[in-house]
Amino acid sequence: MTGLRVLAVDDLPPALDELCRMLGEAPEVGEVVGAADALKALKLLQADRFDAVFLDISMPGLDGLELASLLAKLSEPPVIVFVTAHDGHAVTAYGIGAVDYLLKPVRAERLSAALAKVLRMATPSSRPTPDAMAALPVESGGRTRYVRRDDVLFVEAHGDYVRLHTRGGVHLVRMPISRLEEYWEGTGFSRVHRGFLLAVGAVLELRSDTAGGLLAHTEAGDVPVSRRHARDLRDRLLEAAQRGQLGPGPR
Repeated sequence: MTGLRVLAVDDLPPALDELCRMLGEAPEVGEVVGAADALKALKLLQADRFDAVFLDISMPGLDGLELASLLAKLSEPPVIVFVTAHDGHAVTAYGIGAVDYLLKPVRAERLSAALAKVLRMATPSSRPTPDAMAALPVESGGRTRYVRRDDVLFVEAHGDYVRLHTRGGVHLVRMPISRLEEYWEGTGFSRVHRGFLLAVGAVLELRSDTAGGLLAHTEAGDVPVSRRHARDLRDRLLEAAQRGQLGPGPR
């Protein structure tokens, strides 16, 4: 299994269920285990290895800050992210070594940013392979299918989601476009607009729209190119053309 193993800890069942759901939908996460209190979490952590713990602070008995202090003493401690309704413990949380501090209700973009920090901090043996984002899971009608990065011609931002445009259709994935840009950096994709990520090798030609703007034409449609990104895209297209990497064939 690729992806992070994450332990979610919260004494309120609805909050724990929601946190587990959000973590489970994140493409960075391979497995999520829930714990309803700090003592159960501690037993799980002593018995098994987790890459990260998403931890509530206010819990009866052993609270989240106390648990985090204990975890910091482990030989291979998990990465800690606090998830709480109160902002008054942030200084203490970061002092313990937490990499992030999320306020409830947790927003998808903040969770995504926290997971990016976890990935950077996780030990090499626990990180996903460098190409773990070569395919993204797409949920549809209760079924999961995987869209290969090499099949994506361009990506369109849609709030907390992205639309993956392929020759075969459009697929919706829950992930901010800025996060996907980080994962796909160096794989042939270029940010050409605030709302679009483009596979450079998929560009068939550049066109002007009716307002004088620039459009990158692909088999899946036209992609707007902002003025600030136009020069960089032209340079990358020239490099790709010189390497014979433009056109509708496999990239």
